[in-house]
Amino acid sequence: MVVGSLFGKYKKYSITKLGDKNMDLNGKIAIVTGASSGIGADFARRLVQKGVTVYGIARREEKLNEMKSSLGDQFIGVPMDITDESAVRDWTKKTFTSTLPDILINNAGIGFFGNIDDLPSDQWHKMVNLNLNAVFYVTSAVVPLLKKNEHVCHMVNIASIAGRMGNPKLSGYNATKYALGGFSDALMKELRDDGIKVTCMYPGSIATEFNDHAGGTNHPNMMESNDVATVLINILEMPDNFLIDEIVMRPLFPKKKS
Repeated sequence: MVVGSLFGKYKKYSITKLGDKNMDLNGKIAIVTGASSGIGADFARRLVQKGVTVYGIARREEKLNEMKSSLGDQFIGVPMDITDESAVRDWTKKTFTSTLPDILINNAGIGFFGNIDDLPSDQWHKMVNLNLNAVFYVTSAVVPLLKKNEHVCHMVNIASIAGRMGNPKLSGYNATKYALGGFSDALMKELRDDGIKVTCMYPGSIATEFNDHAGGTNHPNMMESNDVATVLINILEMPDNFLIDEIVMRPLFPKKKS
């Protein structure tokens, strides 16, 4: 069936056939938080390879500069602490005066492992501030721009398998990732009529430096971040009328065999 628009409440789209063609990422604009390392860096790299202009946000400016040297002008490093709400809102207003983003990847996150009676309150607050509050700051600042975009847009929130199942010594991290899953589900239902897809990704163990900071350990059977980035690209390239709202990824063999 040939149509001129989707039946969204708030905007029209330049789509000729629903479900007929995958989204072309070339020329799109993406915002990726936590872009200086791990899966965030691979997300940014793969998006640039697809012709996307990526605003990569992270606190470590030197890492962003290294990525800029590697990826070129399509990668724009943004040194910023996204737990600073004023900084997020000021940057968003100053950056998107004549262009609009198409993709938002809420990837930045932190975890601390330990028994609840040993978990320092400052670590609890750091997880809540980055894994939840910062996601709200970025999302609430960017969503109005996505609503103005005449094309179908996509938000992807990176949760964790820890947002689907509780684990000993992970109660604080579990709490934030369960909450992010609920936030994503609500936004998926809230924003779909605006032509904004919302996907929540629940990856299992990935071989990145996250485990070093969190107090865990890497093992050979962990997933590779580049493979997780491949899944992200596949999700983004689905046809405009095809929504994947949740996806769970795990290693086939989650622990090193003895």
